[in-house]
Amino acid sequence: MTHEGGTTMEFAGYVVLGLVAGLLSGVIGIGGGVIIIPALVYLFGLSQHQAQGTTLALLVPPIGLLAALQYYHAGYVDLKVAGLVCLGFFVGGLFGAKIAVGLTDLTLRRIFGAVLLFLALRMLLGK
Repeated sequence: MTHEGGTTMEFAGYVVLGLVAGLLSGVIGIGGGVIIIPALVYLFGLSQHQAQGTTLALLVPPIGLLAALQYYHAGYVDLKVAGLVCLGFFVGGLFGAKIAVGLTDLTLRRIFGAVLLFLALRMLLGK
């Protein structure tokens, strides 16, 4: 894996990614595949396989366990990255949920749609 001996800044970046994904998960119910995978690919340079495998590992219990094991056995899971992003996601989810319960249904729907549109355009039109 290319990220085994990362720097402190890299580690902090993974935790911040988890915080942002957790926050969005708490606010609009998305985070793993929609936020973390593109960020790991475009911001941290993981391959698509590494990003998917690592994300499955951090979201494992219990839904993605078998899929994560397949990626792990193929060498596509970075457990250190998964743990750090998971830590941020855990805390970010709490704050995101606190924000979401104070929003109207329409506001929440619009935020959700805007995030999905932004990510879709980035993935379709980016390198």
